[in-house]
Amino acid sequence: MVTSDQRRRQLAREKYERQQRRREEARRRTRRLTLAITSAVAVVAVIAGATYLATSGDDDKDKTDAAASQSPSAEASPSPTEEAKPEPAMKIDKKAEYTMSLKTSQGDIAFTMDASKTPHTTNSFKSLADKKFFDGTKCHRLTTENIYVLQCGDPKGDGTGGPGYTIPDENLTALGKAGTDGSVTYPAGTVAMANTGQPHTGGSQFFLVYKDSKLPPTYTPFGTMDAKSLKAVEAVGKAGVDGGGPDGAPKKAVNISKLTVDKV
Repeated sequence: MVTSDQRRRQLAREKYERQQRRREEARRRTRRLTLAITSAVAVVAVIAGATYLATSGDDDKDKTDAAASQSPSAEASPSPTEEAKPEPAMKIDKKAEYTMSLKTSQGDIAFTMDASKTPHTTNSFKSLADKKFFDGTKCHRLTTENIYVLQCGDPKGDGTGGPGYTIPDENLTALGKAGTDGSVTYPAGTVAMANTGQPHTGGSQFFLVYKDSKLPPTYTPFGTMDAKSLKAVEAVGKAGVDGGGPDGAPKKAVNISKLTVDKV
């Protein structure tokens, strides 16, 4: 007879194997394309180095991938006997606004989150910030061609890290209906979640848009930077990518010493 403990381990192992298959598929897609976003005209890659987004540009499915190249679920793989983490229990006031503030080596960056529109995203960032999850991390990726974003939130700093759980997509219609190329404009100042290119795969990685960028409407927009914060990110973008090129670590290193989330 199969005991309840054996059955639990079996279910956990099967879940782990499914996760591994999904992660390997995302890694193959990312390697094939060097993480890139696309539209009808192959709009280059953005957000999330092998950890949030990628497009192959050779079929319609790949055209929907775009802002992150490796997912939050591709960070630390659970062991076969381990259950994947659930997202944090809802503890925020879903009718309130919260301010997310980052103290960085390139200046302070801040924006407001509306919990009524993005409750899961806001709650997750509040939970992680309270645990100092982001303190001592860096913004690991900058793109300077076609897509103009600075990506942060990876505890590993290489685009493969996350909190060990995923959160659902939210507020995806906020930027309007997609055009014929399958994209919408993420205006300069927008803050949005990176993901694997698949639905509901956001984790801790997010991107800061410093110049209007065309992307598929599949990346949760959850905040807008104030003018001072946008200026700080624009300066990082203007300095370019370390070593040259349109995609990579920012030349001006953006180290986050402290990230807080407070109710307005």
